[in-house]
Parts: sequence; structure tokens; C-alpha cells
Amino acid sequence: MPERALFTPAALDESWGQQILRRVQALNIPIEELPRNRLTGLRGEDERDTYNIAKRTLAVVTAPSSHFKLSPIPPSADWQFHLAEGCPAHCQYCYLAGSLSGPPVIRAFANLPQILENLAAYELQGQITTYEVSCYTDPLGIEHLTGSLAECIRYFGSRNDAHLRWVSKFDAVDSLLELPHNNHTRCRMSVNATPISARLEGGTASVVSRLGALRKLALPRECGGGAYPVGLVIAPIMPIDDWQMHYSRLFDSISEALDMNCDLTFELISHRFTPRSKQVLQSWYPQSKLDMDEANRSVKRNKFGSIKYVYDAVTMKTMKRFFEDEIQRRFPNAKILYWT
Repeated sequence: MPERALFTPAALDESWGQQILRRVQALNIPIEELPRNRLTGLRGEDERDTYNIAKRTLAVVTAPSSHFKLSPIPPSADWQFHLAEGCPAHCQYCYLAGSLSGPPVIRAFANLPQILENLAAYELQGQITTYEVSCYTDPLGIEHLTGSLAECIRYFGSRNDAHLRWVSKFDAVDSLLELPHNNHTRCRMSVNATPISARLEGGTASVVSRLGALRKLALPRECGGGAYPVGLVIAPIMPIDDWQMHYSRLFDSISEALDMNCDLTFELISHRFTPRSKQVLQSWYPQSKLDMDEANRSVKRNKFGSIKYVYDAVTMKTMKRFFEDEIQRRFPNAKILYWT
């Protein structure tokens, strides 16, 4: 729940911006209508103070024109689009660190109808086109403020050849259960072993609560569920002490929550970081115990020359084999979409 909400003039000119305004007013959140379409007053005395101010602020703005030119996002989906940028969670390994410029304020986009209308131009005729909506935010974490995730689900439920994908670390899914999704939306929860989620994922729902939410989404309608295709993103995977035991316990919890037939996928993502993200994360979380020692990592370069620090090949191979074996043994009908 933000401490304040900022609205730009352009956002208030949008019908969806007015819808967000009504939601925020109903929650009695202090509202400030800005005089210009520019966010100010988000800087603190240092990076940590700036982080705290930004994380407590919801800014309702319009998506810039650059957002209407979609980018591919393999292996997750064909394309990505954005209903917001910035996340209310406090994950100490945050993948947004270094990806977004400026303070990490949560920017919700008021021109959502235009964003959705633009997606049809990227559909491929006669085959399914997939869209990821949660790259730069946690859409469920701000759904009570925006209603935008539900609107996306309704939109994709009306399309013949377009499917939606979203992922969250929150659990407030009840408002999504009766939506006409037409099996065109896959709902995923990001989960991790207890020592990692408890220590590094501040401000999120517990893994047990996330799995309970995923169960609700997967259950048939006649059982009070949403009858959605579902998925689990296990990330970021880390070879902590006794990691096999801790991740086996995570799989025990998943098995208990999803003890019924459902359309289930897994995505497996090992921990990695860039020099830029390390710098930002250490300014945000100076007391973090997250291991980002480059001496313990291998360097991975992309085609543009940028580098990431990843685990060495032997460690990656060992972890990959463990996760694939556990999933195939416990969930023989599930699909592993990728390991990275």
C-alpha cells in the first residue's frame, strides 16, 4: 500500500487513469495532482533514502511512445508489453536494478486501452503469439490499485491467437478467479527455497501463500477456482548450503498445493548479476548477505559485449540435472519450458 499517489495531467485525461484514481481514492491514499507531466520530489539524501521514498510512491503516468514498439523476450514469450514499471516488493536480488533509470518509483500506465489495442499488430496469423506482461513490475502486487491485470486477462480472453503470461510473488488472486480468460492466460508464481525467500524477498507473500494462490487459480470453476493454466518460476536458483534438501522441501510444498490435474509449466532461472545491478543493489541493500562475489562466478557475454556473472559450468550442470529429475519424477505431465 503506497503512502502517496501522484497523478500527471496526461494520466488524468485518460479514462483508465480516472478508473485508477477512483480505486486509489477508495483506499484513502493521499493523492497529489502534479502540475506537469514530469515526476519530481523523489530524490532523498542518498541512494538508500531515494529508494525508500520511491518504493512508497505510486505514480500514475502515461506510457511513452517508445513502449508501443514491442521487444521480443525469449525464452519467456514472443513479445513483452508493460502495464507498469517498478515493483512494490523488496527482493535483494532484484532484476530491475540497473534495468530502469532513475528512482524505483512504481509507475502505473493510465493509457492501458491504447497499450492493449497496439498488441494486435504483433499477432501472427494462424499461430499462437505469446505476450509477457510482468517484466518490469509485479502486476498482482499493484492490482488492487490499478485493476490493469484483470483488464489484460479480459482482453486476451477475447483474442483468438494471442496468449498472456504473468508472474507474481503476491497472493491476492480472488478478483481474478471469475474472469473470462478462455484459457488464454497462464498465471505463474515465482517461488524459491525457504532460506532464500525468507531472507531475500522482503515485502512479498510467503511461498506457502503464493502456492495457495496458485492452487486457487488452477482449481476448476466448480471447485471455486479460476481454471487457469498455471506455472511456477523457480528463481533465482542458488547453490546455498544443503541446497538439494531445501529445494526438495520446496517441491514437497508444490506437490501438496497442486495435488490435482492441471496445466502446469516450470521455468528454471539461476542467479546472475551484472556490474551495474551489483552496484545498485548494494546501494539499496547495504547489509544484504546476497553472494555477489565475482571470484565465485563465470563471465557470460552477450552479442553486444555486455557481461553477466553466472555460476560455473559444473555447478550449472549439477543444478539443472537435479531440478529436471525432481520435476520429471514428481510432475510427469508438466512441461519444463527452459533452464537458464
